[in-house]
Amino acid sequence: MTTVSAVGADSAGGDSGGESGVAFDGRRARGAARRGQIVEATLRLIETGGVAAVRHRAVATAAGVPLAATTYYFATLDDLLVAALTEAAGRSAATIRAWAGSLVPGADMAVALCELVARLAGPERRATIAEYELCMAAMRRPALLPLAEGWVELLVDVVRPHMADDLSARVLVAAFDGLLIEALLAVEPPTAERMLPVATRLLAHGEKNARRTRQRREAARQG
Repeated sequence: MTTVSAVGADSAGGDSGGESGVAFDGRRARGAARRGQIVEATLRLIETGGVAAVRHRAVATAAGVPLAATTYYFATLDDLLVAALTEAAGRSAATIRAWAGSLVPGADMAVALCELVARLAGPERRATIAEYELCMAAMRRPALLPLAEGWVELLVDVVRPHMADDLSARVLVAAFDGLLIEALLAVEPPTAERMLPVATRLLAHGEKNARRTRQRREAARQG
């Protein structure tokens, strides 16, 4: 049998390599799909039960895969949570990027910010809670800290083109985080209109401080 297979491979010329390459690509695609399936299940568990609900067996059950598959792709719980946070951060960045891209020149950033927070704390509440659960978990899991910090920097990068400078962008992101956490903790998610006075004051105060900082830096350069 071995001899026949070898002869067949030789007679096929370069085709056998192509076939094995196709088979490898197929396995890789199936592996990526299963890995994604496991990450999705992890996020669903976090949405309903928090980070504490994430266990390899629970994830395998939620994903509909053998337990061995979860430990094959993610040896530790930290590996699972890193993958989940990476996915959640990517989705959050896409949401913020789409929001920032929809802003018209001269848009009232306080109004736009409150509308975004109302959406994330309302219709998209469960996914938002999962994202924050993962960020809170980073405080006790060092493996997650670089991802959580990178998430904040990514948000700053997304909003920076719409703000006066880097400091103003960071003020906006800080206001966004504060308003969103407060909205998630409310029994009844607040409306954009209800949050607007707070957002307006926060951004106005932040812009005033940013302007003073720019003036001090300019004076120091000239001096």
